[in-house]
Amino acid sequence: MPRALILAACVPGLLAGLGACAPAGAGAGAEISYEGVETRLLDNDLVGFDVAIGGSRNRAQVTAYATCAAAQYALIRGYGFARHVRTNVTRAGTGLRADAIYLISSALPEGLRTIDAEVTVADCRERGIPTV
Repeated sequence: MPRALILAACVPGLLAGLGACAPAGAGAGAEISYEGVETRLLDNDLVGFDVAIGGSRNRAQVTAYATCAAAQYALIRGYGFARHVRTNVTRAGTGLRADAIYLISSALPEGLRTIDAEVTVADCRERGIPTV
């Protein structure tokens, strides 16, 4: 069931470094609704996430939602890390949808776009972004 949340100003933290904070005047603080996450296991450690938000045209918000879902999923599966592979964002009504793929692993994966799942989930909770 969708929950309407009001996003506060960008909080410095892990997701800020990933570009999850909206620039001033670009939808920051706008009322959005998190409309759910669908998870697809593509391979043993490769996972797809379809997420949607309503009331926003801010790509960073829907991307942050996908990142939060991936981090929580990694923890649920007993892994501590994830690596972002790709994200496609499309418009959907008054909001956005993201189709994101992450590689989950127990050890820190190679690459620049890695996620410490535990730290990311804590950051998501502080920012009011739901996880899986």
